[in-house]
Amino acid sequence: MVLTGPHRGSPRGGQGVPVEKRAPVFRRPLSGGPALGIVDRIGAVARLVWNPSRHAGDAEWREQARRPSRAIPAPEKIPVALIVNGVETQLKVAPWTTLLDALRDHLDLTGTKKGCDHGQCGACTVLVDGRRINSCLTLAVMKDGAKVTTIEGLATDGALHPLQQAFIDHDAFQCGYCTPGQICSAAGLIAEGKAKSADEIRELMSGNICRCGAYPNIVAAIQQAMGQS
Repeated sequence: MVLTGPHRGSPRGGQGVPVEKRAPVFRRPLSGGPALGIVDRIGAVARLVWNPSRHAGDAEWREQARRPSRAIPAPEKIPVALIVNGVETQLKVAPWTTLLDALRDHLDLTGTKKGCDHGQCGACTVLVDGRRINSCLTLAVMKDGAKVTTIEGLATDGALHPLQQAFIDHDAFQCGYCTPGQICSAAGLIAEGKAKSADEIRELMSGNICRCGAYPNIVAAIQQAMGQS
């Protein structure tokens, strides 16, 4: 079929140049029969997709969708027994409560800090049965019956722990946010007995980050405490 009208390829859009009419994009029928125009084809596709005979169960599905969703009840709290800084403590916590949140929110021991909450900064370090751990990565229910020592429990009889005094002597902190975790981690490091040199101290303390950059003084403070221990 030939029509007359502007030619798209002509730079001047001249009149009267024959243009061949292009066939519709959808020229093939869905299933037999004559070729369908685009409108007819869209309608045929819609009828094919939404065929009542193929969706006999949709009435039941729509009825279920209209019903209000039932809230899933929260799990019951779990009793946990801890010995925190020498004091026996009974808690009831949700299963997902971390040891860090149990210490801060349930026992009001806020010396242990929440930094990254991903086990990457070490600000939440505490001692559990004498070993240093990231309390933000440990569920409280996992430590039922354990002995936990926080920064508040290091001093005895009103006297600072040697590490606490050494950090003061060497000015091993600036903002102080990481200091509780640094001191608890250093106490665990000394108990492990693996660090003999400054380089080994740096390596074994690398899980505790100080954004103020007080690392040289921290190492010096730990060395002083190691000499006194």
